[in-house]
Amino acid sequence: MNHDQYSDAYIKGILDEVKTVAMVGASANNVRPSYFVLKYLLSKGYDVWPINPGLAGKEILGQTAHASLADLPETPDMVDIFRNSAAAGLIVDDILASGRLPKVIWMQLTVRNDEAARKAEAAGIKVVMDRCPKIEYGRLSGEIGWAGVNSRTLSAKRPTLKSGFQHRGLKPSGSE
Repeated sequence: MNHDQYSDAYIKGILDEVKTVAMVGASANNVRPSYFVLKYLLSKGYDVWPINPGLAGKEILGQTAHASLADLPETPDMVDIFRNSAAAGLIVDDILASGRLPKVIWMQLTVRNDEAARKAEAAGIKVVMDRCPKIEYGRLSGEIGWAGVNSRTLSAKRPTLKSGFQHRGLKPSGSE
């Protein structure tokens, strides 16, 4: 996999497939990027489980924070890593050692660990690095264009409306 560039189909496929997200490095501070990504993903219908050992047992946006991935009741579809690149490698090693393998490991903006990606992909896990699911969702759904940002996607069709408050789907038209 070339991690310098991802196809829209690859990212879209992940965002359509994933239902549960464990967010490692989630913050209760409402000015931190992990806070507003968590809030955004919740608003789009994803189940998001915050992982933050300092906040374990407390709530972030109504979601109970867990101390570690091992404390989750089940294996999430995706692990979203809001930690630095070195820590991402350790997190991937822990995931692989646990045997509880998610479908996707997503490393946030500026987070890249090629060795960890190779290990995860060898175990059959999809990997995205140096990207934000909030930005990618907004770009692929056309939402980001509402704020005047170039989404690099041209279409005369309106995004598919899913259930929920202004939940714009990523499904291609005709697949409903």
